[in-house]
Amino acid sequence: MLTVKEIFDGMPGSFQASMGKDLDTVIQYEITGDGGGNWYATIKDAACTVTEGKAASPALTLTMSAPDWVDMSHGKLNGQMAFMTGKLKLKGDMGLAMRLATLFKTVA
Repeated sequence: MLTVKEIFDGMPGSFQASMGKDLDTVIQYEITGDGGGNWYATIKDAACTVTEGKAASPALTLTMSAPDWVDMSHGKLNGQMAFMTGKLKLKGDMGLAMRLATLFKTVA
């Protein structure tokens, strides 16, 4: 299994441009616990870049523990279930949050 950092390093390559071609947004990820940190994804012009750190004004902020993030990224934890059970916290654009699963492929 990949680490949190390796997952974020690979996110631009797992971005499905056809699903996000209409977006111009920033998504903040706050990953807690061992191996966690802060990253943000900028989606614009059918491309995605990921930067370590905090974005000035993200449209959506996701907060999740490092082990849960790894499991969700590998398809072992369903994002909706994680949200409903409190493992995933969301702040901001809920419509964008609902599209996330279609924007990125799960990690192999």
